[in-house]
Amino acid sequence: MGSQLGSAGLLLVNTLINIYIFLLMLRFLLQASRADYYNPISQSVVKVTQPAVRPFQSFLGPVMGRFDLATLATAFVIKAIAIIAILQIAGFGMAPITGVVLGSLAAIANAILKIYFFALIVMIILSWVAPQASHPGALLVMQLVEPIMAPVRRVIPPLGMIDLSPIVVFIAISLIDGIVVGSLTRAAGIAGALVGL
Repeated sequence: MGSQLGSAGLLLVNTLINIYIFLLMLRFLLQASRADYYNPISQSVVKVTQPAVRPFQSFLGPVMGRFDLATLATAFVIKAIAIIAILQIAGFGMAPITGVVLGSLAAIANAILKIYFFALIVMIILSWVAPQASHPGALLVMQLVEPIMAPVRRVIPPLGMIDLSPIVVFIAISLIDGIVVGSLTRAAGIAGALVGL
């Protein structure tokens, strides 16, 4: 019973850490897509993640261009520490450094793909029910997915009222998830068990 409670507790901790990694990657992607910084949702994401990111900003510097390296580094270090700590507490001993690095990279890639996956679903639903929505959440979703949708639309323009680009992006997300994240997760060994939500 005690060991079951312990493993449930570790599972909960891992899930909470993965949710925080999700928020850090959302911050990273909002910056990369040049989404509205003053949008209330953007502000909330920055507020929640800033305490963890601030120490990394002091030596990696502020955001340069589109890519916020401090946020990426924060996510990587938090996940690496979590993998080491959880495996130690669970009795697996010290995880191989390669496994920790690959597991952390897989968790970051997994979070990025999940954000795009959910954002695309929201975008598709909004395009059906409220195409002109001006809610801060709707605007943010559009700003987030536009950089990955625009190149696809240039290759596959909409056919009248039907836009096939989301289907192509969904397929790409599935392929990247299966090939890249799957390979990293398998290569990470035991650390790979702690990758996704």
